[in-house]
This record gives sequence, structure tokens and C-alpha cells, in this order.
Amino acid sequence: MTDVKFTVQLSARCNSPNDWETLKTVALQCEELGYDTIWFGDHLATGDSRLECWTILSALATYTKNIRIGSMVLCNNFRNPALLAKMAASLDIISKGRLEFGIGAGGNKDEHESYGYDFPDPRVRIRRLRESLEIIKRMWTQDRPSYHGEYYHIEKALSAPRPLQKPYPPITIGGGGERYTLRVVARYADRWNGFGPLSQYLQKMKTLENYCTQIGRNPSEIEKSYYLMLGIYHIKSELGERLKKDYQNLPVGYATSYENWLQIVQARYILGTPEECLSQIRSIVDSGITHFVIGSERQVTSTRMDDLRLFSEVVKKI
Repeated sequence: MTDVKFTVQLSARCNSPNDWETLKTVALQCEELGYDTIWFGDHLATGDSRLECWTILSALATYTKNIRIGSMVLCNNFRNPALLAKMAASLDIISKGRLEFGIGAGGNKDEHESYGYDFPDPRVRIRRLRESLEIIKRMWTQDRPSYHGEYYHIEKALSAPRPLQKPYPPITIGGGGERYTLRVVARYADRWNGFGPLSQYLQKMKTLENYCTQIGRNPSEIEKSYYLMLGIYHIKSELGERLKKDYQNLPVGYATSYENWLQIVQARYILGTPEECLSQIRSIVDSGITHFVIGSERQVTSTRMDDLRLFSEVVKKI
């Protein structure tokens, strides 16, 4: 079967200093279990306490040895692109060539405004992202690049040292906007990460392929990455019991029936016994997706770690 990769997205939520120690331990366990990459989202404030993404990656680069580390995905609006290119080159060197560079246009208005960042309409945010990627790629491949855009500029910027990976760390662009985002993916990305129901993802994949054709790029050059949630159990009864418990623990005011909520879960999750999860993954791989991001909407707990241990046995059979 085609080479398939499995990434774990870990939560950066941190309610006490001890949570960092837990996070570090879990990252090392993911490395031991054989996962390809660990990712962190780039949020500053989404209603809870959390650590900053780039700081986490820098620290974990010195604790881990083999697993790749990355961002799913950096918010382009939070950092100047020339500075970000320098940060990424530095981290790629520190990690000995293990950086996965994920970036997106940013989508949380409240978060931007509360931290003093402006939040223009999607078209402007995508234009900014495109200019940022132009600068970043030039900084990674040229000695003293210049660029003069509408939103960003550099003038003979000294870009040394360059990243250890050649020509540069793999660029992942996250998002599924068919009008703007996927055009940027077609031109700049080494990997596209999408989410949501599989049928919607596959439709967006067709749109991406059309954009690639328009600019003369082979769509197969872009790795297809799919973000999903995991619910894996030894026996069926465990699945039903845990789903009902999760529904009962939904936030107050979440107004939907259990049946409707279950449909949403089934569209986003790989659910079932190890054998059932293996079958689901294989069918998705047949559709052209070769990279899976196993996500989490909550802090890593012992239960969550048990899921990842059990799923690592499925991964070995792909």
C-alpha cells in the first residue's frame, strides 16, 4: 500500500505548570509509539488557558529525537513573515531537520481583536498569506532576497543560516476555502490539510486539482492530509457507553438531539474496534489521502493516550 503517514495533533491547553510536564511526556510517548509527526495549533486565546505554539515546538525539538514536529497551522497574521522564516530556519536546524511548516490565513476574529491584530475579510487575509509565502520561500532559498508587496516587503534581507532541509521544510497549508485558499495551496503547498465530512473533502480535492491544472502543476505533487478524530475501542459496548457519556457532558446550551450529534461525530471520527478503524482508514487511502492527522478537542488524558496506543497497532497494519 502507498506510504501512509499518521500525525497526532496535541492540545496546547495549560491550566497549571504541571500540564507542560504532561504534554512533554505525551509527546515522547507518541515518538515511542512510532507516529510520524506531532502538531500543535497556533491559538493565543480561544476561551481557555494555553501555551504558545512556537515556544512548545522549540522546547520539544530538544527533548525528542526522531518524530517530526510542526504547526497545524500557524496563523499568518501573528508574525511578520521575514521573522517567521528566520524562526523556522532556526528551529529546523535545532531539530536536525524535523520541522513541518504548517500555516494558514487565520480564522478566529475574537482572538485577533482581543490581542490587537486586525481581522480583514477573507480575501485580504489570503492575499497576505500569499505574500508571506513568497517572502518565506525566498528567505529559505536566496542569499539576500527582496520583495515588495501590498502588505509586506523585504529589502536584500540576509537569510542565513538557511533551513537544514532542502530546498526547505515541507509547507502545509490548512483550510478548505474553494474560492481563495485552495488557489494558494495549488501554488505554494507541499501538503494540503482539510477536515470535515469525507465527501466534502473529496469535492474540495477535485477543486484543488483543477487549480493545479490551471497553473501547470501536477496535483500529485501535493500530499493530501485529512484531519479526523479518533474513537477506538476493544469492544462495541465501550463505544456506545463512551459516546453517550460524551453527549451528556456537552456544554450547557448545546441544543441538539443525541441522534443529530451522533451524525456529526460519525462524519468527523474514525470509530470502532481496531479492525473497523483499519477498514475505514484503508477505504480513505483508496480515495487518494495518504496523511492522517489524529486530532483532539481536549487536553490529553490517560484515556486519550490509551486510544493512541491502541491505534498505533492499527497504524502498523496499514
